[in-house]
Amino acid sequence: MGSGILFSYPQLATIAGVQGVIIYAFASAMPLLVFAALVPIIRSKCPEGFVLTEWTRQRYGVVTALYLGALTLLTLFLYMVAELSAIGQVVAALTGLNGLPVIIVECIITTIYTSIGGFKISFLTDNIQGVMVLGLITIATITIGVKAEIDPELVRSSGYLEPTLLGWQLLYILPVAIITNDFFLANFWLRAFASKTDKDLWIGMSMATVAILIIITLVGTTGLISAWSGAYPGDPPVADGSVAFFLLLQRLPDWVVGVVLVLVVTLSTAAFDSLQSAMVSSVSNDLFRNKLNIWWIRSGVVLIIIPVVVLAIRAPSILQIYLITDLLSAATIPVLILGLSERFYFWRGLEVVVGGLGGIFTVFLFGTIYYGGDVQAGGNLLLLTNGLYANDWSAFGAFVAAPVGGILWGTGALLVRLAVQWVIAKKNGRRFDSLDRPTPSYGSEGQSVTSQERVAHDDVALAKSTGQFF
Repeated sequence: MGSGILFSYPQLATIAGVQGVIIYAFASAMPLLVFAALVPIIRSKCPEGFVLTEWTRQRYGVVTALYLGALTLLTLFLYMVAELSAIGQVVAALTGLNGLPVIIVECIITTIYTSIGGFKISFLTDNIQGVMVLGLITIATITIGVKAEIDPELVRSSGYLEPTLLGWQLLYILPVAIITNDFFLANFWLRAFASKTDKDLWIGMSMATVAILIIITLVGTTGLISAWSGAYPGDPPVADGSVAFFLLLQRLPDWVVGVVLVLVVTLSTAAFDSLQSAMVSSVSNDLFRNKLNIWWIRSGVVLIIIPVVVLAIRAPSILQIYLITDLLSAATIPVLILGLSERFYFWRGLEVVVGGLGGIFTVFLFGTIYYGGDVQAGGNLLLLTNGLYANDWSAFGAFVAAPVGGILWGTGALLVRLAVQWVIAKKNGRRFDSLDRPTPSYGSEGQSVTSQERVAHDDVALAKSTGQFF
């Protein structure tokens, strides 16, 4: 969680009401349990791995690993832009000052301590920052509860207690967008793989899920309180619901604003240092296979922060930044994780890459058809320029088209590849073996093995036999 939650969650509350707050909170927290379920499987198949791309390289080959690595780095880059943009806007909204100096200081401080301590210092600071956030959230919650005055008439007239079409659409959109996009966040995988045991992983993820669910629900509820107290839309009215939280703060004592500002800076540094460390790890492992001196990598990430800051001060919409990566992940991750199942032992890297790119192209095709043949509108849907909360079926259709299209394109690539390999096999007079299941040998003749040993042998054989693009 970063400071962007103070914009996006209250904004959804002003659009989809209580239904939107609840769905968004659960859709944000529950995906963490997916890591608890999948990491043990991936770790058993790739014991030396520590990020998703490492398993991808072993399972699908170098080309697919580089493809996923590029998408991971793009996601981390955009998340860094969104985080710095959010902290700059928060500082400007709360204090009226220019947020750029705060952005620069945050970048310098997080760069120094992550360079010295690596990812371990990120773990340590997260624990400290986590305690601070919980304390500050408690103080802010009590203060808002005591000071904010709810108007029952505004509660009835707002319509926020009634379900909406968007609210029902979000039941599908948000889980797909958030779960798949979390797969691109290397900082999540690093934390998950760092767990000592699978039991520790489940405990940690469960605790995080509960904490995030509570915090995000409280933050989202501020959008409702802002509207029900009359702070939003304000006087004069403000159409942008993303500022609902800050309109509410204007009615609270100044010391509360100070507490919230500390909370925001704490959230932002906790998120940004993790993104920095994740980018260092991803570049080092995915691009250079840990053969380049780590200080060259860290220096490169410092240089990358320069364009991140430039884009952050110009970014018009934090939510739109997230949505760009959401569609990429919704198209790519479904075809990627098919390889976790032994039933898809024949699935190759070609299917993953073609499926991922095809899923994005399917969104464009859907948009063009949906908007009556308007090619430009179809292209705009790729960037969701109308936002996630458009009063139509465009966003919902895009998040259906991405995963479904990705699987269809991947299946098409599979059939084409098998057809070509069959023709080549017949031409060369050899047996067609592209659909042969790996058949490991379980010890010497007459030696019995346990079922666990058999599974372990299967995993090793599968990894060695299918780690290729074609």
